[in-house]
Amino acid sequence: LQLHHRGHYRCEGWVRNMVSRWSVSKKVSVTVHRVPLPGVSLSAQPPGGQVALGDRLVLSSAVTTGTGPLSFSWHREGSGAPLGTSPHLELCHVGDNDSGQYRCRVSDRDSMAESDPLNVTVLGERDPWTG
Repeated sequence: LQLHHRGHYRCEGWVRNMVSRWSVSKKVSVTVHRVPLPGVSLSAQPPGGQVALGDRLVLSSAVTTGTGPLSFSWHREGSGAPLGTSPHLELCHVGDNDSGQYRCRVSDRDSMAESDPLNVTVLGERDPWTG
């Protein structure tokens, strides 16, 4: 159910009993209330946000409730522009400059919630034998 579903509804149709006739029900009013966004939680793959240099890192955000379409914005401490705008942020080949604190902001047009920071640590050099 979305906010644009609010309004008045009625049912119309043919009633077939002893005498078929067109029938219209009484109007029913539907009210939709906005549910404010709760906190946003983050998770990382690999777990703990520790990733080897050159490996793949996926950060995911989760929002349990909210009303209407949600928009996402990923940010790293010290970076200006958003890094992504989907519920997941994927870094295919992490580098030294990818270490830091990441946050996700989620909004639903009326309210905004921001996650606690998730610390990402890029570890040493990639092992040439294991990839």
